[in-house]
Amino acid sequence: MSHDSVIRLIGVRDEPLSVDEVLAAVAAPGAGGTALFIGTVRDHDHARTVTGLGYSAHPSAEQQLRAVMEKVAADHPVHGLAAVHRVGDLRVGDLAVIAAASCAHRAEAFAACRRLIDDLKANVPIWKHQTFADGGDEWVGAC
Repeated sequence: MSHDSVIRLIGVRDEPLSVDEVLAAVAAPGAGGTALFIGTVRDHDHARTVTGLGYSAHPSAEQQLRAVMEKVAADHPVHGLAAVHRVGDLRVGDLAVIAAASCAHRAEAFAACRRLIDDLKANVPIWKHQTFADGGDEWVGAC
């Protein structure tokens, strides 16, 4: 399978994310296992209460995400890969990122999905701006 045929969904968006969209994107007749990672906005970070969060992305973010996905596809026997990340202002409980991988077997799907989300966080230029209940704020680089 070519990398292009298994990379099914890439997105950096300012609208709410859909788990159903991501799962549908990676569905494949030969896939016996699908692993899904959902990152949500939590109400704390390093023992500080989070009151708000915003994500910003470099214009190359989707291109970088594609490069990450091409490497995952080259190293894992995937049938489908999908990843979407929010940008803009989010609230506690909102979905920030969804990544999924489908493979013939569960162990392969887990490995590919973990690699996808880990490499996305390490290499895709998306930054998080958190505000805290104590009045402070901080920028956190995803890469």
